[in-house]
Amino acid sequence: MTTRAGTGAAAVSGWRFGSRVSRVRASHSFGLVMVLIVAAFVFAAVAPDGAWASGLLLLVETFTFAVALWTTGVARQNSKLSLALIVLAAAAALALVVVGGDALTGTVGLLSGLLTVATIGAIVLGVSDQSEVNAQSVTGAICVYLLFGMLFMYLYGVAATLGSGPFFAQGTNGTRSIRLYFSYVTLATLGYGDYTPADGVGRTLAIIEAVFGQLYLVTVVAVLVSRMHVRRRD
Repeated sequence: MTTRAGTGAAAVSGWRFGSRVSRVRASHSFGLVMVLIVAAFVFAAVAPDGAWASGLLLLVETFTFAVALWTTGVARQNSKLSLALIVLAAAAALALVVVGGDALTGTVGLLSGLLTVATIGAIVLGVSDQSEVNAQSVTGAICVYLLFGMLFMYLYGVAATLGSGPFFAQGTNGTRSIRLYFSYVTLATLGYGDYTPADGVGRTLAIIEAVFGQLYLVTVVAVLVSRMHVRRRD
């Protein structure tokens, strides 16, 4: 009896997993996730610093996470979890606009970063479900790379807001747009040198981002190319 029950549970689990993967491959696309990521990038680059902009970015990151969950088949379109996250994000954004303050600004930035991490995890799950290199896996891999640039922008913002001195050695915390620029320059390991972190926290974050940028391109992209080569040969 126990064996049959265990076999039945495994079969149900396998059916659910296969159903989720089949939904991803059949109908959902990471294209919408990428559009939202690009929209957040553009907004962060052009919007002035302010509580309303930070709050709106939090909402965009929350919606992106919800769409990523739907895309990977983890949650359905009307998921209660997704709706609850959006409501909480809206409440936090409203509190930031009404109350303000460095502590709340840093908290909202940290929440945005955590949502970005969660979105990365959801996309990685969807990409790992692909048994071959296809448009889904490539688009998902690009989304992850772009999200890491956004993640470190939020982390630099938290460090600048809660730090005791200027974040950059040039004597400024920089605007959100500057921190976005610095993040992607670091991620791509360009190293222009026009902005450099002033303290240990900023330098540590920059090192982690630069190392990840290099390893991601060398490992993930290499795996995708190798699988594509195998697929064409077969």
